[in-house]
Amino acid sequence: MAAASNSASAPPSGNSFSSAAKDGMTVEECETMIQRSLRTPSVKFLREHLEKSGCNIASNFIKAVNCDQKMSGGYVRGEGIVVCSNYMNIQDEVNQVVIHELIHAYDDCRAANLDWTNCAHHACSEIRAGHLSGDCHYKRELLRGFVKIRGHEQECVRRRVMKSLANNPYCSEAAAKDAMEAVWETCYNDTKPFDRAP
Repeated sequence: MAAASNSASAPPSGNSFSSAAKDGMTVEECETMIQRSLRTPSVKFLREHLEKSGCNIASNFIKAVNCDQKMSGGYVRGEGIVVCSNYMNIQDEVNQVVIHELIHAYDDCRAANLDWTNCAHHACSEIRAGHLSGDCHYKRELLRGFVKIRGHEQECVRRRVMKSLANNPYCSEAAAKDAMEAVWETCYNDTKPFDRAP
């Protein structure tokens, strides 16, 4: 879940849902996994580009917490990224959440007028995060029980965008769907800071 800031004007900007069990891991175990994820090529690349864009990443920008809501993590403008330790089970899940949320942070950094209460803005960042993070990789989809050979990635991104926008109190289901369709082509094809979708 990502949010814009701390008030009523701060809806969730996205959820990175996991297939993790209820109990997950401890905050300490998750912190260790976050430290490992910081050494992965995609995370290093995204952090470098955030800093090149003028957004400094403090040492506590990404932290593990226990979450009340069933979600994997989130980005909050001005606060950073949280990874929900109680919904994480393995390193790959932590890596995926960190990458997904770093894409939200990058979008927030590069777009001076990004408004998380605007369904189209939120949808765009979710499309990009779903497409560029690997959330919808074929193997992940199989593990979630979705089996489709052709077109699975775009279908997955659409499904996950709608799931995230459902948590935004400013976006009705109809508004969310309309916003996603309106920005789909532009946002799906926007692969910055990557040269192409990883």
